[in-house]
Amino acid sequence: MVFASNFLEHLPDKAALSSVFKEAFRVLKPGGRFIVLGPNIRYLPGAYWDFYDHHLPLTHLSLAEGLTIHGFTVDLLIDRFLPYTTKSRLPAHPRLISLYLKAPFVWRFLGKQFFAVARKTGGAAKDTAQTPETTLASGRVA
Repeated sequence: MVFASNFLEHLPDKAALSSVFKEAFRVLKPGGRFIVLGPNIRYLPGAYWDFYDHHLPLTHLSLAEGLTIHGFTVDLLIDRFLPYTTKSRLPAHPRLISLYLKAPFVWRFLGKQFFAVARKTGGAAKDTAQTPETTLASGRVA
């Protein structure tokens, strides 16, 4: 498994993102999982740029497309998962976090970060862009 949390937006450009995708694909065994969490620019276009080191804006759909182009199959794609904040007035007690994770309907209001689980398929990375046929957590197809 490879896990990336709030990392991809710090990359300078899509060429660097492609390098990350290729390296994740390289190190995973077939069937291995690449789990990604990050800010969804669709839901925080202004707040995203408040951080000097944010360079690469991604939506859940652009992430899924990039993963698909690089040979991954996206098994789970949640467009609104966790709140987006580096500072919060809310307490981070483990019980509150557990309650939040058990209440996906709340994600629609507070979630500003995407969550994706992609799987390395047996073949090599694809060379052409494709639109991912990905099932979102809400059951919609992107």
